[in-house]
Amino acid sequence: QVQLVASGGGLVQPGGSLRLSCAVSGGSFSRYTTAWFRQGPGKERVFVASWRGSGGNTIHYADSVKGRFTISRDNAGSMFYLQMDSLKPEDTGVYYCAAGQGIILSSMRNMDQYPYWGQGTQVTVSS
Repeated sequence: QVQLVASGGGLVQPGGSLRLSCAVSGGSFSRYTTAWFRQGPGKERVFVASWRGSGGNTIHYADSVKGRFTISRDNAGSMFYLQMDSLKPEDTGVYYCAAGQGIILSSMRNMDQYPYWGQGTQVTVSS
């Protein structure tokens, strides 16, 4: 059984930084495509970033976070991360980590391609 546990959220001022972590247990981590999604207040859940390790590393970012957020992973530790810098109030939301296998490149941003999800961690950007 695959389980994901997200952590690292909190309250931060605009311009600040946070690092989210996601611990993955079960399955073969190195084969997973791993991703972060977020859901703002009253909004739908949307794609933030993803990393596909199989077939060469492929990383995607949402345009809204490109240049400010960095996704990374530690295959040996079955962990992946989201470093968030230059945070803005519009980055506020619940951040979810997700994982799946066999996801094709063109579908890495699609929420319904990921069968495994963490519980979410709250990020609030406010002064």
